[in-house]
Amino acid sequence: MSSADRHGQIAKAVRDSGGATVQELAELTGASEMTIRRDLDTLAAQGVLERFRGGARTLILRGEEPPFALRTHEAVDAKRRIAAEISRLVADGESVLLDSGTTCLEVARLLHGRQVTVMPLSLQAIHILSDAPAPTTLMVPGGRPRNGEGALTGPLTLASLAALRFDTAVVGCCGLSATEGLTAYDLDDAAVKKAVVASARRVIAAADGSKLGRTALAHVGPSTLVHTLVTDSTAPAGEVAAIAGAGTVVKTA
Repeated sequence: MSSADRHGQIAKAVRDSGGATVQELAELTGASEMTIRRDLDTLAAQGVLERFRGGARTLILRGEEPPFALRTHEAVDAKRRIAAEISRLVADGESVLLDSGTTCLEVARLLHGRQVTVMPLSLQAIHILSDAPAPTTLMVPGGRPRNGEGALTGPLTLASLAALRFDTAVVGCCGLSATEGLTAYDLDDAAVKKAVVASARRVIAAADGSKLGRTALAHVGPSTLVHTLVTDSTAPAGEVAAIAGAGTVVKTA
């Protein structure tokens, strides 16, 4: 198991149970307790969890958005497969609006150097694409970055989106269900996602299986706003069928 995979497994275990001891995590991952202690120190420094003597506890309260640093360790392989499928759906010559979020960051890496025009909505994705060679064209919106997240929000972001029209928008999901639709943890983020949907001819939602059937605080719109959903094999079959039944094309990466 790679260190990245182990970190993801540790982060998920601590988050799901509220806390775990070094011994429990060693048994879970098959790593030595010394390795687990180093892993916990690394994850604590990234703000993913809180260390205590002999283990770690979660920093997440129920219903809160997980920190960006934690999400970068979750479902890494699935997010990369989803990003690869989305990259295949984007044709050369397209203009692409790229939402914030960890899966969209993986999409940004794959669009680097492609013959596309891209406007990312996060500082991290802008950084990834900032040195992209021709024929990639980078457009940078205005806006205020959310603390610890890098996602751009606010009136300047909304004005940038209102002034442009894109072939494809890639939207990151906090929650997506057939009954509750597309949702976000934050009202400002929801406003940006609504503007993203309005400014694109085609909307592709990027969501690993953990996001399907989940509902977050702020409503963006019905699931039918999404033309294509790209998810992974862990997605609940009933939810996938319901979303597809409402008219969204579902692809499993």
